[in-house]
Amino acid sequence: MIYDVLIIGGGASGLFLGANLKGKRVLILEKNEKLGKKILISGGGKCNITNEFVNKLNYNGDEILFDLLKSSEILDFFGAKNFIKIKNFQYFCKNGSNFVLKTLIDKNKFTKINLNSEVIDVKKDKNLFCIFTKNEKFLAKNLVVASGGLSYPSLGVSDIAYKIALKFGLNLSVLKPALVGFTVQKDEFWFKNLSGVSTFVEILVDDRKIRGDMLFTHKGLSGPAILNASLFWDKGKMMLNFLPNFDFKTIKSSKKQISTNLPLPKRFIKEFLEICDIRDKVFCDLNSDELCRLSRIFNYEFAPAGTFGYTKAEITKGGVSLRCLDENLQSKDHLGLFFIGEALNFNGMLGGYNLHFAFSSAIRVAKFLNFSI
Repeated sequence: MIYDVLIIGGGASGLFLGANLKGKRVLILEKNEKLGKKILISGGGKCNITNEFVNKLNYNGDEILFDLLKSSEILDFFGAKNFIKIKNFQYFCKNGSNFVLKTLIDKNKFTKINLNSEVIDVKKDKNLFCIFTKNEKFLAKNLVVASGGLSYPSLGVSDIAYKIALKFGLNLSVLKPALVGFTVQKDEFWFKNLSGVSTFVEILVDDRKIRGDMLFTHKGLSGPAILNASLFWDKGKMMLNFLPNFDFKTIKSSKKQISTNLPLPKRFIKEFLEICDIRDKVFCDLNSDELCRLSRIFNYEFAPAGTFGYTKAEITKGGVSLRCLDENLQSKDHLGLFFIGEALNFNGMLGGYNLHFAFSSAIRVAKFLNFSI
């Protein structure tokens, strides 16, 4: 059989594409024994499916070439009544991620799905793609690569998207773990003494300000603000403001201890005063040099040693260059070859943005194929 569309990957983008292809002969090849493993852990099992406010400021990577889906369209697909909007305008599934995956599978009732089918090679023979697994060969007029990135290797991830891209001459940006914690260098080993402490911070990284909670861990730094910062950090320094909503002017005449005045966890203040070589004393008794050293609390610069790696990363930063693809995410040089989802060099922050893009890129290809085939 010659399939109209063969999709590599049975995750969010692949399943959403299959569900939106109408009247086509469609085959999904999934490497694992189950579909949508990453969907099931999304949002802590509650599947943060989209965000009310989506724009390119929520993303990093190549300039996007098409309009993103509206959040309402995604919610309509799954049934808006099944989702609840929480802080930051994120939408979580009331019935958990299992409901999201089941909906995707149910809406692929006309799609043929082969599990335990790892793609090992792809060739193009005239106008047909030849897709090889260990034991089988498949033919398709159009090939859509939706196999995701390298994060969470325990879920059975694949690098086939990058291999196919390179084989067909497409450019890849550097791949790195993202939405991940930072390890620290020797100067910041004091962070490890604060393992378990969480505080609200503002981070300046790559000329971008990110606010949110930061968590000190035995390895270094984590928490939502740090995970988002990792999306925009490549190397070098970033700056932490531990008191983004505070001004020393409000306590300049205070006769209370420093540790009493500053709205921060006591364990943090103790460690910070120690690295600044300041004893905990009445705030108004600080001399100008001590006040200057304490002011580092607003602009603490440090350079991470690295990240916690792909085992802890929620996504892979980088990927197939959008500059090699047209507005329909089709290779400019190899018609019929498409890439969608996390395999692309277009990566989102926490808050439902990556699932949103998985669905958005899939629907873009679906609309084109529904019209062109």
